[in-house]
Amino acid sequence: MHRLTALFVVLALLCGCGESPTPIAPADPSPAVTEVTDHAAQLTTLYAEFWEAELKLSPMTATQVGDPRYNDLLPNTLSADYRDQSRQHAQSFLERAEKIGAPGLSGQDLLSYELFVRSQRDTLAELEFPRHLAPLNQFFSFANHFASLGSGSTAQPFKTVKDYDDWLSRARKIPVIFDQAIVNMREGMAAGVVQPKVLMEKVLPQLDQQIVDKIADSTYYGPITRLPETFSDEDKARLTAAYEKMITEQLVPAYQRLRAFVADEYIPAARDTVGLGALPNGAAWYAYLVRQSTTTHLTPDQIHQIGLDEVTRIHTEMEALQQSMGIKGTLKDFFAVVKADPANYFSDELELLAAYGSFRSTIQPKLAALFDIQPKADFEIRPVEPFRAASASSGQYNAPSEDGTRPGIFYVNTFDLRARPRWALESLYLHEATPGHHFQVALQRELTDLPKFRRFGGETAFAEGWGLYAESLGTELGVYTDPMMQFGALDAELWRAIRLVTDTGIHAKGWTRDQVLEYMYANSPSEETRAVSEAERFMAIPGQALAYKIGQLKIRELRDRSAKALGEKFDVKAFHRQVLQDGSLPLDVLEAKIDRWIASQLSP
Repeated sequence: MHRLTALFVVLALLCGCGESPTPIAPADPSPAVTEVTDHAAQLTTLYAEFWEAELKLSPMTATQVGDPRYNDLLPNTLSADYRDQSRQHAQSFLERAEKIGAPGLSGQDLLSYELFVRSQRDTLAELEFPRHLAPLNQFFSFANHFASLGSGSTAQPFKTVKDYDDWLSRARKIPVIFDQAIVNMREGMAAGVVQPKVLMEKVLPQLDQQIVDKIADSTYYGPITRLPETFSDEDKARLTAAYEKMITEQLVPAYQRLRAFVADEYIPAARDTVGLGALPNGAAWYAYLVRQSTTTHLTPDQIHQIGLDEVTRIHTEMEALQQSMGIKGTLKDFFAVVKADPANYFSDELELLAAYGSFRSTIQPKLAALFDIQPKADFEIRPVEPFRAASASSGQYNAPSEDGTRPGIFYVNTFDLRARPRWALESLYLHEATPGHHFQVALQRELTDLPKFRRFGGETAFAEGWGLYAESLGTELGVYTDPMMQFGALDAELWRAIRLVTDTGIHAKGWTRDQVLEYMYANSPSEETRAVSEAERFMAIPGQALAYKIGQLKIRELRDRSAKALGEKFDVKAFHRQVLQDGSLPLDVLEAKIDRWIASQLSP
């Protein structure tokens, strides 16, 4: 559960009881009971103190979760001082928690303790690797993130005069981050820790989007075009002038400096290799990321083999579907026929977005068949912003605010419609929206009895594993009735299996970019835009792509285990509630929890 992650939660259900008998006065608590209670209370206080310190150290996290107190702050997160503060923060709270200890804790108290200690240890381990020396690429870009915030359409609020002034204060500090990034990247160049050249070439057009001649063309000018009518004329004039000055005198020059550095200095020094294994200590770095992303002890070689096996299995299911559709030839022939049919593509962005909206209406009444809990927070469907669409994935989910007043957002990528076929619609929706990420994330945020580090933390393997598992529920939910949607579901799952092969291929086996693309084209119906975007995504964020399939396989394994053990007692709604109701968990912790639940269901 790391600082930049913001995910998940579920409202625990309590069973009702009949009329209670006359209560019996409790006996005096034993010293042991008092000690355990004191430990739990001390830890609860510690978690609350940690969360407050976390938000002060990371005000951007506060903004993302909907806490407005630090919306005007932006620390230099790339500086050595900030890394030292982060290390001291994690080390101090780890030592304090371990001093209180876990003896005698049980239930949620024990689970929170174990997760908290594990999280701080992971933070300390992550700080041992030099991510700060290569802080920018086409997929993980602070330059894009700031633009999204400044657009006024995401987490940073622009409703009151104070909101506008808060962003002015925060945005004026953006050039400090940019200049620190240049310092760090020069240090990385000297140390041999640099990004692949092919990725950084994709950064240039992203930066160019924010280097504008006309202020009105700036993403950062968006909030001024939507000034609330309730603002006084004086405030409107003051804010407009201040934003124009900030954009022209601070932000545009900062983007220009960063762009010039990347083009003139960094790209010539960037590497032709694409895997993390090519960097100093890269093998150990990747091994850490694999453990962190999957929350398992699987090695890259083991994961690579799991991927190969899954590709083979899914190909077999695709061949069966091909036969049922009466399409002759090999699997490659099947792919070619599907891709050649113009009916399988949207004509424009509006048609694509309307289709997703229509499917939302279709799926909503079906969810009660498998779930007895749903989030209170709503979500919107939006296209990915143009300035990042070319390098973004097909879909993305952003969580709602803590109080639910800012809805979740399901971003659909409408760049290059040929790469966004109709057959992907149902599976992508189930993954990103309901019952996928929106269910899991929004429910977790609504679990107010949990410590906030659990409500707003997350494990990638759990989150993305749940998203991919949610895709697999399409048939049970009464969709995937169209053979092309069945194909789309298999294609989506195939892609996650390919990720296991290619991510480990890139970072542990020395595969080149061309080898990755050749494997993708040989084993899937992907178009070039998608294949290139995905391949370069794996290069940019090593290990993250492993979480989907590893997480899905574990959740499916636990469901099968529960169904076999419980027989007629098995209730899929109860199983889903068990998976979701404690928030995002490491896979080994989830497995132990489900095993305890199975045992409790079998008890007389």
